[in-house]
Amino acid sequence: MKKIALGVSSSVGIYKACEVVRGFQKNGVEVQVVMTLNAARLISPLLFSSLSGTTTIVGLFEEPMVRTVGHISLAKEIALLCVAPATANIIGKFAGGVADDFLSTLYLAVRSPVLIAPAMNEAMYLHPRTQANIARLRALGVEFVEPEKGYLACGDEGWGRLAEPEAIVKEGLRLIGRTASLKGKTVLVTAGPTREHLDPVRFLSNPSSGKMGYELAREAVARGAEVVLVSGPTSLVPPAGVRTEFVLTAAEMQAACLRAFPKADIVVMAAAVSDFRFKDVRPRKAGKAEVGPALAIEKTTDILALLGGKKSPSQFLVGFAAETHDILAHARKKLAEKKADIMVANAVGEGEGFGTDDNAVRIIAASGPVLETGLLSKRELSRTIFDRIEAAFEKKRR
Repeated sequence: MKKIALGVSSSVGIYKACEVVRGFQKNGVEVQVVMTLNAARLISPLLFSSLSGTTTIVGLFEEPMVRTVGHISLAKEIALLCVAPATANIIGKFAGGVADDFLSTLYLAVRSPVLIAPAMNEAMYLHPRTQANIARLRALGVEFVEPEKGYLACGDEGWGRLAEPEAIVKEGLRLIGRTASLKGKTVLVTAGPTREHLDPVRFLSNPSSGKMGYELAREAVARGAEVVLVSGPTSLVPPAGVRTEFVLTAAEMQAACLRAFPKADIVVMAAAVSDFRFKDVRPRKAGKAEVGPALAIEKTTDILALLGGKKSPSQFLVGFAAETHDILAHARKKLAEKKADIMVANAVGEGEGFGTDDNAVRIIAASGPVLETGLLSKRELSRTIFDRIEAAFEKKRR
């Protein structure tokens, strides 16, 4: 049986949360209700305890001392955190990283998808600060069931009425299904740049931050996969639940990929691997007088092409093409030459692609239409890319 946490905050729409509990239960989902302190003043936690069959959690420190920490242990158990109704206050806490009660602390601890159903007065919902908080959470991968327009508790007509329980449950069930879509599969993801040193202080590299690869690894974990992340040098913290191997050079990344490749079902080559390295690597810093007008370089191994030549019929290979011009033409050529199943192409330069928090890509397969995502956060983009990967992977296996 799947288990979710249902967060309930202090909106008048709280009465609909009872139907949300029932809706999930009818679909075989266990519900643990978590209420804010103010929500518990509107309606008794005992009602939700009776409906859910589990003791409703309200206070962060109300449980007896046990070996497990409550919000951490619950975060590991659930397939979804759904907050319905969600007030402007709890949305603001989530967006700002405030953790001063059980629900907001739970949000920071979960690895599962998060679904929010806002409910508030229209003026509060449309306020620029609330909309900015919602946009921030969307960029972090949180999904929303939009409020409806109708009669509000204040007596006004307008936007902000909590969505109907059926719509909330339907979306929640969709997200729960996604959490196990890659269960039993191993996904190899590469991320970040590589560095090819001339001497201990100088190297060839590129501006890749690794953000896209790290978000792809995070998304694969969220879908239930066993994930191996091979990362070049970045300032990022690896996503929880992945096995990370750090490398520096293209040769090190190649070796790490070859070790992990035989057991991988899906390989996503998002790293920006240096195409060249210096032929003559100096063991100490070279002075200006020691370096002539030209430095000899050589090509590094094309890891994507190498894996494309080794992949079995059951393995699925995804490449990335960062281009400054003729993006589709270059991506299609690489797709064929490197025997990839999908190529994700994007423009780089002038603030696009490298080092940004968002991007717009084109997802290309050997047949079928090109998917143009438009500008999305890299968190949202990782979800879109994996949706396409899963669809093509299942089609290939048939």
